[in-house]
Amino acid sequence: MSGWDDFGARRGPSEESGQAVWSAWSTAETQTSLTPPPWVSPPAPASVPTPAPAPVPVSGRRAWRVVLVVAVTVVLGAGAGGGFWYVTQDRTAAHDQVTAARSAYRTTQDPTGYTVEIPRDWTRVQRQGTKAPVISYDSPDGTRRLQIFRVSEHSPAASLDLAERAPGYGFARQPGYRVLGRTSGPTWAELTYRYDDLDHGARRVIDHRFATADGSLYAIHVSGPESVSPALIRDPLNEAVASFCPTGAVGATGAVGANC
Repeated sequence: MSGWDDFGARRGPSEESGQAVWSAWSTAETQTSLTPPPWVSPPAPASVPTPAPAPVPVSGRRAWRVVLVVAVTVVLGAGAGGGFWYVTQDRTAAHDQVTAARSAYRTTQDPTGYTVEIPRDWTRVQRQGTKAPVISYDSPDGTRRLQIFRVSEHSPAASLDLAERAPGYGFARQPGYRVLGRTSGPTWAELTYRYDDLDHGARRVIDHRFATADGSLYAIHVSGPESVSPALIRDPLNEAVASFCPTGAVGATGAVGANC
């Protein structure tokens, strides 16, 4: 069917009056002219649907490129998600470790005049030293010990040097003595060494001497078997040094820790 026939077939009853005018013109005027009179407009041609453009074929190389881009995007997305999961898990594990470490200590206000954090299940023992009371905290198995006492030398470094080298009692005279590390700062000095104890075998010791904010000098001395992890010996010392505060300083300033 032509486009014109299609147009005629699609008209409804409302178009019949138009058909009558067109028929009258075609019988009266076709013998002299093929041009319709000016008052009659011919029907508009039927619209022809425009065909949709054919899809452009994708070359093999371009198709593989698209697949590769999609695959890389998926892998990177999965990697980012996995990285976020691992970072979150690492932070959670670190937080749990810190929480567990903190719960292993307790704050004690010692009657000799200071506040300090010590391992929760360690037992306090007091004895009188040459110049001041010596407070010891022993682990449940008796293999590790934390000692705290006041010293009277003019500086932490001078006090530590005397304790190491004094004739007759300096710990450098102990069997198997060997320095493992020596560090110091403006207000503190520290010595790490090992020796052979006649009763307990090879021992590792850290002797830390420091000045508090009020000018007092203290020593915190920790020891344990050389066979255990150094962290098991170092950690109680770190906690004690970081939390140590003379009782008077706590009452005067409200400060806790960092030697007040």
